[in-house]
Amino acid sequence: MINRPLSITRVKKVGSVIFLGWVLVFVLLFYFTLNFSWSIAIVDSVITNGLLALACMLMSNLLGYYQPKNETIIFVLALTFIMALFITFMSKFLLVLLFSEQQTYINFLNISLTVRFLIMFVFIAWCALANVLWYRLEEQSATQERLLAAQNLSKEAELNKLRHQLQPHFLFNSLNSVYALTIVNPKEAGTMITKLAAFLRGTLKRDDEVWVSVAEEMEYIGLYLDIEKVRFSHRLNIELQIAEETLNLRLPGTLLQPIVENAIKFGLYNTAAAITISVFAKLEQNHLVIVVQNPYDPEMKATEGTGFGLTAIRRRLYLLFADERLLQTDVSTENRFETTLKIPQQND
Repeated sequence: MINRPLSITRVKKVGSVIFLGWVLVFVLLFYFTLNFSWSIAIVDSVITNGLLALACMLMSNLLGYYQPKNETIIFVLALTFIMALFITFMSKFLLVLLFSEQQTYINFLNISLTVRFLIMFVFIAWCALANVLWYRLEEQSATQERLLAAQNLSKEAELNKLRHQLQPHFLFNSLNSVYALTIVNPKEAGTMITKLAAFLRGTLKRDDEVWVSVAEEMEYIGLYLDIEKVRFSHRLNIELQIAEETLNLRLPGTLLQPIVENAIKFGLYNTAAAITISVFAKLEQNHLVIVVQNPYDPEMKATEGTGFGLTAIRRRLYLLFADERLLQTDVSTENRFETTLKIPQQND
């Protein structure tokens, strides 16, 4: 079963094309070839083609409301046969009623009934099959739209899941640090809790923001770095080089924080010396490019983490841009580990 509202636009198109075209053909045929009067030619053409157009409109809307799932062609041909037969004899009835005194024309009408029926059948069948195809394509398009909507909802749900999973990932690490500070430096622990509360408050405010500006993201990163500086004190130095033209560029929210967190984690591992974490932002070929660098010692065995942060970022980028190359990691010649993030920018 297919339930659709009456398609007035489609009805008018089908009816007008068939009606006007065949009115002209029949008028010229009857008048010049069969030598009938203008009145007979015009009336015959109008009645015959009017009934044909009405049958096509009726067929179009009937198929819009109902099409059998099986043996559709047989159903259409049977319905076409009935309609063609009905309008052939209905047109004959009306024309005989109007021109009963024109015996030559009545004889022609009787002789041409078979040809008229075939013409009616062919055109109604063509109209019916065209509508079947139209409705099938329309139904396929609606199915694709529903599938696309479902995929978008699924992608959005996964993006939200990844974004919200990153928050407890950071929170657990911060709480562990707070616990350690309460033992060795309670005052710093209190400061860190205050900064952590401000950071989480900012996180809640931007919870529904999928896209943020670089300026907003760097402000967010600044809150995070304040917390990390409490944790690591003088051991942690931050170098920020943010090009001015990038401040209004857009990137997915909370995307940069896990990268900076990884840089701090692996940069400080197995060393008591002070380190510098560098963050660069620039515009290259309509891409926002952010590079995060941290010290790297190839002779040191790094701790094995879950790898959740970078994995979640790669997944988010793939869902947003369908490109797996937007997040790259590399080791420079200066023993600096680089994480490069590229965000395509839309042209206004």
